[in-house]
Parts: sequence; C-alpha cells; structure tokens
Amino acid sequence: MTISRRDWLAATGLTLASAGSAAPARSHRRIEVPGGLEPWLEVDPAALAHNAATLSRLTGGRSIIAMVKNNAYGLGLETAGPILDRLPAIWGFGVVRPGEAIALKTTGIAKPIVLMGPASDREAEELVGLGVRLTASRLPDGEWLAGLAGRLGRPVPVHLYIDTGMHRMGLPHTRVLEWLDSAPLIRSLHIEGMMTELVEDEEFDREQARRLTALAEALRGRGITPGLLHAASSDAIVKPTPDVFLDLVRPGLALYGGYPTAESMARQELRPAYRLKARIVRLDRLDPGEGVSYHHRFRAERQTWTATLAIGHVDGYPAGAVKGCRVLIGERLYPVVGTVSASHTIVDLGAEPSAAVGEEAVLVGPDRPELHPNVVAVRSGWSEYNMFMHLNPDLARTVRQV
Repeated sequence: MTISRRDWLAATGLTLASAGSAAPARSHRRIEVPGGLEPWLEVDPAALAHNAATLSRLTGGRSIIAMVKNNAYGLGLETAGPILDRLPAIWGFGVVRPGEAIALKTTGIAKPIVLMGPASDREAEELVGLGVRLTASRLPDGEWLAGLAGRLGRPVPVHLYIDTGMHRMGLPHTRVLEWLDSAPLIRSLHIEGMMTELVEDEEFDREQARRLTALAEALRGRGITPGLLHAASSDAIVKPTPDVFLDLVRPGLALYGGYPTAESMARQELRPAYRLKARIVRLDRLDPGEGVSYHHRFRAERQTWTATLAIGHVDGYPAGAVKGCRVLIGERLYPVVGTVSASHTIVDLGAEPSAAVGEEAVLVGPDRPELHPNVVAVRSGWSEYNMFMHLNPDLARTVRQV
C-alpha cells in the first residue's frame, strides 16, 4: 500500500505549504527528509491482462504458459502470479527452480505449474505432491522418474524437454524413442506435453519446430500421446514466426510489456506492466560552476535546482541513465544528471524548484515513451532484459488500483 503525499508530509513533519512553496529562503538552501524513503515497484494488473490477451490474439488464440522465472521478470512472483492466474488466456506457469514453484503454490494459484529445470529426488517428490509438473530433460532422468513413480504408486506428470538444436538442455531429439523404449519408464510417466527451446534464428527455429512435431508423430505411431507442444518465446511471437506457435506459446518478457529487441517495438501494442518509483528526498540549488555527485560529472552553467531521488542502481535503475534518460515528476520530464549511485539518482529541475520534497517520481513505466523499459535500456546502454530481471527483489511491490 502506498501513502498519500499529504499523509507522508504529515508523518515527516513537513507541511503542504512549505513543501509546495516556491523557492526556499537562502538560509534554508537544502531541504532534506529525515531518514529518507524507500523506492518501490508498482505492478499494473490491467497491463498484464492487456498483454496476455494481445499475445494470445497474435498467435491465433493460443493459450499461454506464463514464464514467471527470475521473480516474474522482476515484477515479483507473489505479486504477478495471482494476477496472471485469473486471466483466461493463461494456461499455466513456467518456472526454472523448485523454490519458484513452491512460492507460486503458496499464493494459492490454481493453474498448472511446469518446472522446466532440474530437481533433486527429495524436491521432486514434494513438488509432485503439490501438483507441479516435472520436466524430463536428461537421459538419466528416466531412472529416477521410474523410482519416483514407484514410491508414489502412480505415474508422474511430466513435460519432455527436447533438445532440437540449442545444445544446452534437453533430451536429444534423436534419442527420445530409444529413451522411451523401456516399458517400465512408459508406465511411470504421464506425458502432459513436450517442449523445446528456440535459438531465436527464424529459419533454424522453424527446423526446431519441425523436429519436435516429427517426434510427436513418431510417438503417436507407437501409441504414446505426446501431449501439448510448446516452443515459442516472446521473440518468436513478436517477429512473428507462426510456424513455431504449436499448441501453446511461452512468452516471458513480452508478457510484462518488454520487447526482445528495440526494432520489434513498432510492431505490437504491449504495455509495460510496472512503474519504478521513488520520492524526492532533497532539493538543492547549484550556483554556476558547482557540481553534483561523484566526480562532479555535471556542473551547473547557470543557477540550477536539482532533486535527489532515493533510488539507485542497486534497485535496478541503470547507472547509464545519465546518458540521456528522463524522469517523470508531476506532468514534466526532467533529465538524469551527474552519477546514478547505488542509492541515489539526481535530476535537473532547471532554473526553478518546480517539484517538492516528498513528491513521487516515475523512472520507468508506461506514462511517457521516454520511460518505456526498452527506451531506457537503449539510452542507458543496458539490455532490455536487465530492465526487468535486475529489479531488486527487496523493492516493495504494490498493485496499481484502477
């Protein structure tokens, strides 16, 4: 829950009159907030719903495995998971670590969870008991899956992770039939689906999809149901590459409003599903020639007001933001100057103190094109993925109220 500006000012001992006045008297040149305030992340359910519906539409109405690995791409697993669980376009969830699956389950979500990474025997038994689908991705997995089924007294629901050319993880597609030839293994598995991971080269992606579908046909020829096939990530959806859409699609970044490349931004209408916010904790007037922050990389050419925001690169705001990024305060955009340190960001307000201590600032979000995560990434020299996955897990997360 966020607090109103009025409540915050009352709590810190500031008055609306003093915070909203024009230039402070020279004897009170610096205005500081005792103790400062923490930055936060605001998650937008409407944007998540819009993105899920858009991605389903772009793929011919296919349902989505929502990738929520890496703390739901920074938005917060416990925050984003329940929102996504309510959306009709979402078939289920994809995670890569056992702890992520368990954390999702503790939020009470009802849709399937597919663990796409490995698990130990002990973890696997607990996960199956929770209803989590395991993934068979290594040839030795057959032995422990058969053992697990024996202990449980029932087949283990799995998705087969097939290596069709990525050569990173997965059962080699040329050896899956041999791997499944063991009758005890077949009886040990309930194959709910088969998946592969694309290399993000359009022509080879199509070849990978052909290899997966050919394997599925071969399994059907042996009386084995291959289940739902899935391969397409955000990259394949926004290009688009329809040949790889298969039964389900598996977006991550695009679901949260980011684009895999800057070039793809013009092609679809996705909305950033978060706002990275902080409050102004200090105003300062610089005289001509005075500098701000480390190394005085910014020096005032004329009398200039700056605002200090209690947020820095440790929170997930890129240090390179000083290369041309802007921050929204009220209805105006202000340039980031000086140095983005671990815990502070400085913005140039210009000749007048046009903002107030305690006022909210939006550093990343949907409110202006300049604040879009992809734009901030390009201007700061960062990866668009970093704009999501490097958001500090310790940031407070709130849900935007419509």
